[in-house]
Amino acid sequence: MTAPSITPPDSTTAVPEQTGPGTTAADVAVSVRDVYKVFGRRPVEAIRRLEQGASRDDVKSLGTAAVIDASFDVRRGEIFVVMGLSGSGKSTLIRMLNGLWKPTAGHVVVGGTDLAATDAKQLRALRRSSVSMVFQHFALLPHRTVLDNAAYPLEIQGVGKAERREKARTALELTGLGGWEDSLPSQLSGGMRQRVGLARALAADTDVLLMDEAFSALDPLIRREMQEQLLDLQQRLGKTIVFITHDLNEAMHLGDRIAVMRDGRIVQIGTAEQILSDPANDYVAQFVADVDRTRVLTASSVMVRPAVVVPVSGGPRQASRAMRDAQVSAAYVVDRQRVLHGVVRDDDAVAALKAGKESIGDLVHDGVAPVSPDTPLAEIFAPAAESSLPVPVTDAEGRLVGVVPRVTLLEAMVPPDQPRTGEIELGAPVREDETVTDAAVDSDLTTEGGAA
Repeated sequence: MTAPSITPPDSTTAVPEQTGPGTTAADVAVSVRDVYKVFGRRPVEAIRRLEQGASRDDVKSLGTAAVIDASFDVRRGEIFVVMGLSGSGKSTLIRMLNGLWKPTAGHVVVGGTDLAATDAKQLRALRRSSVSMVFQHFALLPHRTVLDNAAYPLEIQGVGKAERREKARTALELTGLGGWEDSLPSQLSGGMRQRVGLARALAADTDVLLMDEAFSALDPLIRREMQEQLLDLQQRLGKTIVFITHDLNEAMHLGDRIAVMRDGRIVQIGTAEQILSDPANDYVAQFVADVDRTRVLTASSVMVRPAVVVPVSGGPRQASRAMRDAQVSAAYVVDRQRVLHGVVRDDDAVAALKAGKESIGDLVHDGVAPVSPDTPLAEIFAPAAESSLPVPVTDAEGRLVGVVPRVTLLEAMVPPDQPRTGEIELGAPVREDETVTDAAVDSDLTTEGGAA
């Protein structure tokens, strides 16, 4: 049945981050627009009522509204996670992404093809060339070997036996199953069987990979291993992945972006940090309340400007004065390219000044080891504990872009709706377009200092 053409009005509740800034049509692998899926006798009437503000329960007599007004784009090469509890509509949504079900209204476009307007033959061709799916319960053929299971998508595409087996063998190697090619599924553990399912999808070499609760049936340890393996494969292969899960920690760990669903609706789309730091409503806030924030938030989300930065070409007088004015005992030392050289302490600068030294070059020491902006906060506690100095944050070129003081690190562990334990002013947050420069040092301190 052809889906009715129904265009919902603009929603009064905006869902942020549908695509993101700078995204073009060429960057989009999957596009979902104004999609509804209603099972029942009177789906069109149900959608009309939903557009007018009715809830899922309000239209029960007309049908079951599984997905309500869903819109988002999946960028090429990203892992897009759809997360929700049982009954939220996430599994119905993914089944519309590969044409198992057609939307009651709206459009699902994969690889430039609108699935709502395709016939059965076109859908089969699309699944063979553009979309692969990994299921929760593996869906392996028990009478076939691991190699032949992995090669099965290529077999139904008509690929020759030698070629499909070679491609399947490569996919099995990628998923850590080299040497198990001749085994039967019954001889494998649950984690290994899931790897066969993943290898089968990789062997098909499609652009889009759909994973429906793919790791949910696995033990926690094996599940974590599979998550890490998926991230490793994504780093190497750059597939477009839509991953369905009910596990928030899994979503936060895997997703470049996450769509949170409730009662058939997408209530928020964003990165893990955005959802954790700025939940769209009370439901999302409660959902993320128990998440280990230190494994999601990164240095870039909490770093502040350092209190004092001095140039490596400066002298002990300007360094000491800058630290005295800021009432700190140490300063970060950078060159004209803002590359971090280390730290200089006030007592060393004062001693050098008394000794008549004109340079701080030999006073600079390494201090706390710097971290990158994308370092999780959980990995910053150890260096923070080793020194009273804030942990410096440097970019790929070694330039100082901010620091993470201990108190800021501790404050970041508290959810945004809870009261903070202290109000210590450490400086304004670093803006995205701002890095520390020599100009951070007072203008009257930029000439080389000398002995008094």
